[in-house]
Amino acid sequence: MLRAGYQVEGLFMKNWEDDDTLTHCAAAEDLAAAQEVARRLSIPLHQINFAARYRDEVFSYCLDELRAGRTPNPDILCNRHIKFDAFLGHALDHLGAAAVATGHYARLRRISDRPPRLLRGLDRDKDQSYFLHGVPAAAFHRTLFPLGGLTKDRVRAEARDAGLPNHDRPDSTGICFIGERNFGEFIGRYIPDAPGPIVTDTGDVIGHHRGLHHYTVGQRRGLGIGGSHAGDGPWYVARKDAEDHALVVVEGHDHPLLLAQVLETGPPHWLGPAPSPGAHLTAQIRYRQLPQPCSVVYDDDGGLTVLFESPQRAPAAGQYVVLYHGDTCLGGAPIRRHLPLEASSRRVCGTLAG
Repeated sequence: MLRAGYQVEGLFMKNWEDDDTLTHCAAAEDLAAAQEVARRLSIPLHQINFAARYRDEVFSYCLDELRAGRTPNPDILCNRHIKFDAFLGHALDHLGAAAVATGHYARLRRISDRPPRLLRGLDRDKDQSYFLHGVPAAAFHRTLFPLGGLTKDRVRAEARDAGLPNHDRPDSTGICFIGERNFGEFIGRYIPDAPGPIVTDTGDVIGHHRGLHHYTVGQRRGLGIGGSHAGDGPWYVARKDAEDHALVVVEGHDHPLLLAQVLETGPPHWLGPAPSPGAHLTAQIRYRQLPQPCSVVYDDDGGLTVLFESPQRAPAAGQYVVLYHGDTCLGGAPIRRHLPLEASSRRVCGTLAG
């Protein structure tokens, strides 16, 4: 941004402070790195604390979703409510900024006075458009993504050549507000364990779980049920039965109960005009998944039915299906449920016949 001639100031936001005294809290390290970069570039660095708003608008929602047996995505909510609402508003209204520039690997196509269209980042391994699909489209009028046309290797090389001390800092991973720590131990501080049975798809009880909020569909590790039951392979979570408080597991990576061609969603958020029913699109049900051919049907309750050309593995309620036309991100919707493969096939055939 400096090389492009912009007047640049930095803004460091803190979104979590419940456990600042713990050694795994990286906020102080992050701030120190930002301060050193700002010093090297001779730019001001401001600070703002959004911890209370993050807790109210992101974390509380995630806890509610976990209690309901779903798998939330806090990174998507953080972009929507914090980075491109609270953060953007503070920069514009209190610091007098004309726009914000972030390090997301995504691109924007600007079309006259209409909201810019969100595009995938050039570096497909780092593309973050999936996490940005829920941002209000109007926010992109005041947003710049200077890394969207670059690869991560190129960014690191430029940072090294510029003498920035964080050029070789490890990539950030983990959930946005807790970083790289044990999620089960962390969430246990907010939701108490509620043990229940682990059952097979035929109803056999083969173990006990700590609480449904500790698990997600498709999970293999951490089930604590040992080896094979029938010789078909490792166990995977196929379903969380909230009514019976049971964790349903199946054997084999591609068990039919883990596969679906039909997803039902909540109301979608579109970044531009909604796609026509039946239009040939692609979708992702998780970050870094390869684009999957699909089409959509608009349901009477305001949600979507997403019909995939091939079975999708382990879609999780509470996660998001994000839709694309080519490189353009159209928007997305929260997954309510998936139909197992046999039921999916009937639904696809029935929809196509209709």
